[in-house]
Amino acid sequence: MPGFVHLHAHSCFSLLDGSSTPEALVDAALENGEDALALTDTNGLYGAVRFWGYAKERGVRPIFGTELVLPQIGPLVLLARDRRGWTSLCHIVSAAQLAGKKTEPRPTLAMVERDSAGLFALSASEDPIALGDLARVFGEALYVELVDGLGRDDEARCDRLAALAAEMGLGTVVTNDVHFARPAGRRLHDVMRCIDTGTTLDEAGHLLARNAERWLKPEAALRERLARFPEAFANARRIADACDVDLDLGHQRLPGFPAPQGHTAFSFLYQLCQDGAREKYGRITPAVSKQLAHELEVIDRCGLAEFFLINWDIVRFCRERRIPAQGRGSAADSIVAYVLDVTKVDPIEHDLLFERFLTEDSKTMPDIDLDIASSDREEVIQYVYRKYGERCSAMVANLVTYRSRSASREIAKALGFRPEVVDRMSKAIDQWAVDPRMHTPSGGHHPHYSGAVGDPYGVGAGAPTQGRYTEGKGGWRPPEPRPIADELAELSDLFDGKERARFPLFRELTEAIADLPRHLSIHNGGMLITAAPLVDVAPIERATMPDRSVVQFDKRDVEDLGLVKIDLLGLRTLSLIKDCVAMIDEHHGVRLDLGSIPLDDAAVYDLICEVDTIGLFQVESRAQAQALPRVLPRNFADVVVEVAIIRPGPLQGNMVNPYIRRRQG
Repeated sequence: MPGFVHLHAHSCFSLLDGSSTPEALVDAALENGEDALALTDTNGLYGAVRFWGYAKERGVRPIFGTELVLPQIGPLVLLARDRRGWTSLCHIVSAAQLAGKKTEPRPTLAMVERDSAGLFALSASEDPIALGDLARVFGEALYVELVDGLGRDDEARCDRLAALAAEMGLGTVVTNDVHFARPAGRRLHDVMRCIDTGTTLDEAGHLLARNAERWLKPEAALRERLARFPEAFANARRIADACDVDLDLGHQRLPGFPAPQGHTAFSFLYQLCQDGAREKYGRITPAVSKQLAHELEVIDRCGLAEFFLINWDIVRFCRERRIPAQGRGSAADSIVAYVLDVTKVDPIEHDLLFERFLTEDSKTMPDIDLDIASSDREEVIQYVYRKYGERCSAMVANLVTYRSRSASREIAKALGFRPEVVDRMSKAIDQWAVDPRMHTPSGGHHPHYSGAVGDPYGVGAGAPTQGRYTEGKGGWRPPEPRPIADELAELSDLFDGKERARFPLFRELTEAIADLPRHLSIHNGGMLITAAPLVDVAPIERATMPDRSVVQFDKRDVEDLGLVKIDLLGLRTLSLIKDCVAMIDEHHGVRLDLGSIPLDDAAVYDLICEVDTIGLFQVESRAQAQALPRVLPRNFADVVVEVAIIRPGPLQGNMVNPYIRRRQG
């Protein structure tokens, strides 16, 4: 029979108040034989999507919640019973975040009362007035929380709370207010609390947990202290069984695009494509006609007409304002994107493959990154805000995680190392020395990790073959990192007695905190656009930038939810080009169209072969500069190949040097 379920658990997404990843908590629940788990991070749903994906993969039913601290009431755990409850969570979290300052939300009982539908509430308050106020809002959906962490007064406190609940006609529920998956997580949690409060272990005192009991205990361990409350254990199961939320939001991923009267979104897209094809090609050849018809058929079946219209509309706005903008990436494989002027590359002429961009069985939205002159990007963002409204659009989050140097500095401070030693230690640590981020919690390679030393692409004379971690089964690995102890051995003479004794703990925690979230920032260019009001489907909070809001999900979360993200990326090169075009127009009376500049100017290739490429977008990096004199590109196709092979994939496949040798004869 299904047994106990933990309904109050904090992960590292409680931002310095939880030391385990959602994945580690799920794994611990499985080890306990539990088939469900609630994630209730503080003031937000930051880890909800990641938790949802991993829990489903592992066969654990995810329960979504949050913990808020209300004035005069104290901590309150809210759990979503259904999709309406998820919306209530998003509303309450958003209202609390927007009512305060960045990192200082201000939740109130009025906010909770306004959006209490579909929620369970758990409270450990001993104040009858506070419990009465909550009971008025939640009725039978309010439970009194019993937590025994082996503290001096915990046993008696649980008895008092159970008696108070019985007196008020409320149910009780056993939880453990979890902050780490296993007891060993207490060490990192203590240091995280010190980082958050700006103190050291020696100064923190009552700010730290009294012991290591706040872990994801098995039911048997909890019953050793709380067996006298069998109904509170049964209620944990009843609440868990009543909670059922699926975060697949793809059904509302596309906002309605206002097509002209007499048109559907698709018929309007079809007309734009026909007009654009005649403008781009003049005479529409059978190849153009066939490819255009094929792509439009796929777009129609996938229901993506509005997605293309959104991108077309943004580019149209840019063109009218003379703001350089164009799509890049796999979108250039699409003739629809080309005739809409979203991209500038003719996929027919260059024999590009549409299916690399979009297929009918794709689980995610096609990706169109729009590069915009950086000096004008804000104007474009404000246009999107006006077009779709602040209720339906916001910036996507970027989750800032701990890297080796910042992790070492903050942990050393929390452990009480002297400032001069902290500074020397952080400077001494090599990028490879810590950072186990190359591994995801499930054991695969981290898709966004990079950090090779030396020549990162291995194309220079005598350079070692090093590079980046990428998804895949190639099993490629860089040279073994030097251990932290080796990196810091030369500094050991600087340590005093306490520092030398705490160095092993410093090493352990610096490795443990790598890739855990530090804080939230704004994604470089991602904007989220939703059909329903944004706060119905995703929590938002204040950004550091004035008059900006940001969703609590990063770009991978947004993609996993099936929501529409438009990437508006600022590119300084386009700003320079805009200035150049304006100067040419002023001095020579010629208005250049960037899409029509010929690609066969020999002088340009002479410049590139001489590696006079500072300021030449895509071929100005050190790795590219090292390859250019060996490749000696003489046409556009040569440049395409040269740029494409100096990448992690071809390096893994040992394609670079063999290609260059063959090209050299």
